[in-house]
Amino acid sequence: MELLIFLKKINNMIQILHNPRCSKSREGLQLLKSEGVSYEEIRYMDNALSAQEIKTIIKKLGIPAFELIRKNEAIYKDEYKNKDLNEDQWVEAMAKHPKLIERPIVINGNKAVIGRPADKIRTIL
Repeated sequence: MELLIFLKKINNMIQILHNPRCSKSREGLQLLKSEGVSYEEIRYMDNALSAQEIKTIIKKLGIPAFELIRKNEAIYKDEYKNKDLNEDQWVEAMAKHPKLIERPIVINGNKAVIGRPADKIRTIL
């Protein structure tokens, strides 16, 4: 049974959208390491995600775009708070300002989870 799980993990590489400056993101990465999971680290602050990539992640998360927004970020408070934007507009905002994206996000095939708290990551391993 363990071999089958291992092979599945190889074929469906786990991805983590990671910001090394964020303690919660570092906790998520540490959880993957402690579980012995092979993963691909995506530093989305260095290489911004496209609107289409964000839409794909939102679909895997199964949430509206607004739930992926970090509401305590200055950019949100200064430019977006109290605005009534549609899904595409929120996605465009995240593509323009990657700092708005909640983190970490762990993706396993067609499923994803926001790793806050980090233990939530185990639900898709």
